[in-house]
Amino acid sequence: MSHAILDLVQQVMSSPWLYVALFALALLDGFFPIVPAETSVITAAVFAASGETNLALVIVVAALGACAGDHVSYLIGSRSAGRLREKKPFVWARSALAERGGLVLVMARYIPGGRTATTLTMGAVRHPLRSFTFFDVIAACSWAVYSGLIGFFGGTAFESDPIKGLLLGLAIALSIAALVELVRWLRKRRAARLCLERLPAHAAARR
Repeated sequence: MSHAILDLVQQVMSSPWLYVALFALALLDGFFPIVPAETSVITAAVFAASGETNLALVIVVAALGACAGDHVSYLIGSRSAGRLREKKPFVWARSALAERGGLVLVMARYIPGGRTATTLTMGAVRHPLRSFTFFDVIAACSWAVYSGLIGFFGGTAFESDPIKGLLLGLAIALSIAALVELVRWLRKRRAARLCLERLPAHAAARR
């Protein structure tokens, strides 16, 4: 069974349509986040270790697709501001955008669901397109390099067994995502605790 799966994946990786598919998945992921764009990039990069795909081309195509998808999301946001305004992800992204500006787009690229909320929000609040494009290029390129290198190093570690290399790459990506979420949760908890500690001080000052 595993050999049949490996043969099928290798056929896909050797197809000239692979890079078109990577671009399409990365584009769709910009406004339809359940699309497995990152998994696809990692998988293609795993096989780059054995020379079946071109790592540089995988990264470039993924970055272009991600950037195009984010701009579609920005456009959707600019036309749907009224319907998005009260949704929780929109409120979070708007607050983060006010605090950190365009840099939030780079950080949100690595937060599950955060990227789409941020690109929609930036469109809805009419964030300058030139600034959006500048930060989005940084975000898309860093994400493509990150995903590509994770897959490539996984494939290098298990060059004779690409499936193990893929599992290692996905495990690293999931671990990093979990670490990011843990840091966010700890920071949020600390902020809430500080806010509670300040309340008695404010109450005393009013007396």
